[in-house]
Amino acid sequence: MTNPVTENRRHFEDLSVGEVIDLGHVTVSKEMIITFAREFDPFPFHLDEAAAKASLLGGLASSGWQTGALSLRMLVDSFLNTVASAGGLGFENLKWKNPVMVGDTIGGTVTIAELRRSGSHRQWGIMTLDFEVRNQNNAPVLTMRLANLIETRDAA
Repeated sequence: MTNPVTENRRHFEDLSVGEVIDLGHVTVSKEMIITFAREFDPFPFHLDEAAAKASLLGGLASSGWQTGALSLRMLVDSFLNTVASAGGLGFENLKWKNPVMVGDTIGGTVTIAELRRSGSHRQWGIMTLDFEVRNQNNAPVLTMRLANLIETRDAA
């Protein structure tokens, strides 16, 4: 039976290992960093410019979790909104390579690394994505591998 919500989206069978998705870009402002940090990661180097300057980071820096959230937002906007995705299954090998500072612009690519059909639920496929997010200087800021559940067209 066709799902009316996802019938016009790409399904498991429409995807290819090696496909590269451009995430687009986002510029991270001081206000974005402080707003996120107040609610989710209230360390001084995310909230206070003087404390941040005295820290290992040398200035106000985005939370790594904010960098991850921005990366996921870019993925949804550039790709997942076009796919019959049922949601994430988890991630592994998350690495914050360099801090994201005020005024940095981040973006990058996601590559479909693996596609496999669920062994127990044939109506689902599992897509594994490799993230590579960089700043405007081409320095890496985040890498990770993410698994996502994708609807199939044919459960056979």
